[in-house]
Amino acid sequence: MDRQELADFLRSRRERIAPAEAGLPAGPRRRTPGLRREEVAQLAFISTEYYTRLEQARAPRPSREVLAGLARALRLSDAERAHVHHLAGAPPGPPPGPSREVRQSILDLLNRLPQAAAMVMSAAGEVIAWNDLAAALMEDFSALPRRDRNFTRRVFLGPHGADGPLYGLADAAEFARSAAQDLRATAARYPDDPEVSGLVAELLSGSEEFTRLCPPTTWRRRPRCARRSATRWSARPP
Repeated sequence: MDRQELADFLRSRRERIAPAEAGLPAGPRRRTPGLRREEVAQLAFISTEYYTRLEQARAPRPSREVLAGLARALRLSDAERAHVHHLAGAPPGPPPGPSREVRQSILDLLNRLPQAAAMVMSAAGEVIAWNDLAAALMEDFSALPRRDRNFTRRVFLGPHGADGPLYGLADAAEFARSAAQDLRATAARYPDDPEVSGLVAELLSGSEEFTRLCPPTTWRRRPRCARRSATRWSARPP
């Protein structure tokens, strides 16, 4: 484990992320560029003290679970994720959750579509990239917290539910069915991701329509909120 190189790498990646990208408010007195240490720790589900020690090159070797949380919190690319595992002396396992990385070629394509509202969504239904027309016609997604950028959450837990309009969709009910099926497939692929399991638990407890489309009996284990009592689970194949 190269503690100093790992510390420098974590610090550099923390400082490049704007609070809005992580769904956090900028705040009136933000002296440091990027995220604060305590914000990274919160997003990675580790203690602020431990993360601080990592950046000070004083911490013991982080586990794969900790590294996975840091990779998610710092929005690391696949190459960066492999690099941080190499620095920590722990070979990476399979990706723990849906990727939120958007290739530069896709971003360039969005910008070359000025006459069309276009966006990119993650496997969990989160809007992760969009062009100017999408922001003008639909919503300025950069002004929303991360959780409110998730279409699956909004279609089932929005003010109108799955039968109401969502940005003028012609068939919101069909979109809701498709979103529920996609989320179940994502949950089966990433059974240990806390954000995915938390979203499923939130929808099961808060949306009758989602529960009808994906009843608890179709899950091998009923998920619980990851922040309270995390449970490993996966969806049954259709």
